[in-house]
Amino acid sequence: MSTPTQLDQLKQFTKVVADTGDFASMKEYAPQDATTNPSLILKAAALPAYAHLLDQAVKDAGVAARTDQIIDRLLVLFGQEILKIVPGRVSTEVDARLSFDRDGSMAKAREIIGLYEKAGIPRERILIKLASTWEGIKAAELLQQEKINCNLTLLFSFAQAVACAEAKVQLISPFVGRILDWYKKSTGKDYAPAEDPGVKSVTEIYTYYKKFGHATEVMGASFRNKGEITELAGCDLLTISPQLLGELKASTEPLGRKLDPAKARTADIKKVGFDEKGFRFAFNEDAMATEKTAEGIRVFAADIVKLEQLIKQKRG
Repeated sequence: MSTPTQLDQLKQFTKVVADTGDFASMKEYAPQDATTNPSLILKAAALPAYAHLLDQAVKDAGVAARTDQIIDRLLVLFGQEILKIVPGRVSTEVDARLSFDRDGSMAKAREIIGLYEKAGIPRERILIKLASTWEGIKAAELLQQEKINCNLTLLFSFAQAVACAEAKVQLISPFVGRILDWYKKSTGKDYAPAEDPGVKSVTEIYTYYKKFGHATEVMGASFRNKGEITELAGCDLLTISPQLLGELKASTEPLGRKLDPAKARTADIKKVGFDEKGFRFAFNEDAMATEKTAEGIRVFAADIVKLEQLIKQKRG
C-alpha cells in the first residue's frame, strides 16, 4: 500500500479548501470547498481559458445592466463552475467598497444569493464573504437569520473573531500569512512555524471557540509556507493555494493533529464579549489588525475597479 501524502493525512481531520479561481487546480487536488476573492477572479478572468465566462456575464446581464450587476453575474458564473467540481461550498465575495455599509452589504449578498438560486444552486452551497469590519459582522448576523451563510474574511484579531462568534456567523477566515508578513516587516525577524504569529492567532481563536461551544467554523487562510499548514492541522478548515497543495501532495512525511477540540475544552481561558464601542477600541489597540484589514479592503476594492475596467473594455 502506498504511503499517504501529507495532503491525504491532513484531510483526515481538516476540511481542505482550494484557494483559487482556477478550475484545473481544483480538479487536481479534490478539495471539499473552494474560496474566491476579487483578486483571484480578476486573475482568472484575464486568462484566455476563462474569457468565455466574462463574455457570458456581459451577454446575460444585457445592454442596460450596470457594471456591478455584470460583476455579480461573473462571480456567480465562476461559482457555478466551481460547484461542478467541489462537493461542498463556494465562497463568493461582496464588493469590498461596501465594507463599512451594513445595509449595502446585505442588499448585495441577497442579490448574489438570488442569482445562484435562479441558476438552481441552493443557498446551503454558498458562503457570502464579507470583511470583518463591525458593519460586515452586523450584516452577517442579520443575513444568517435569513439562512444566508457568511464567511467573514480579512480577519486578523481576536476581537474580530469573538464578535463573529457572537453574531453566529457560519465561518471565519483568519489570515495567517498576512499576519506573519506584518510581524516580519515590523520586527525584521524570521519565525519558525510553531512560533509564527499567524499560527498562534488561529490557535488562540480555535481554542476559544471550542472551549465555549461556538459553532462558527474556523478556516485558516492566506498561507506563506507549508509549515504554517502543518502547525494548524486539525483546524476545522484550511483554504490553501494550488502551490502549497502541491507541496503537501508531494510529501509523505508524517503529519499529526495539532488542534484538537478535546484539548481546547480544557484550556484555562476566560469568556469575553464586545459591544460596538468595546469592539472598536480592542480592534484599534491592535496595530497589525487595523493596518492589515484596511490594506486588504483597499487591495480588494482596487481589484474590483480593475475588473470593472475589464468589463468596460469588453462592452466597448
